[in-house]
Amino acid sequence: MKERVRAVLVTADDTMLVIRRTKPCIPEYWVLPGGGVEPGDESREAALHREIHEEIAGKAHIIRLLHTMESEDERQLFYLARIATWSFEDRTGPEFSAEGRGEYMLEEIPLTVEALDGINLKPDEIAHVLRGTMEAGALGDGAAA
Repeated sequence: MKERVRAVLVTADDTMLVIRRTKPCIPEYWVLPGGGVEPGDESREAALHREIHEEIAGKAHIIRLLHTMESEDERQLFYLARIATWSFEDRTGPEFSAEGRGEYMLEEIPLTVEALDGINLKPDEIAHVLRGTMEAGALGDGAAA
């Protein structure tokens, strides 16, 4: 089974980092930073650190596992993490130079239900989980480092 790791990256300003994806002939959507767990990764958390470094040249402090999604062929693990520094210009992930992958733009959105509802975050299930966590006031509290 393929495994992917993603992070809800909370900044010191209580915003969340998301990546806006634009592809030809597909409505734009947003995803959380992360990617596939590779055979050489020591752990899922190590894979997440590698992906954050590749995608946004950042270093995060992982707080906890927030949610797991499973299908027949894939497991996605979503972690809550704090991040202090990042540089989208210094990203190194191979997907950024792959032909036909579309554009990747890093954005900060406020940690509010209204801001979350203003974007098309994929997958829908994590958007629903985040909305409930925000409504319960547990996202900001759980991310205190």
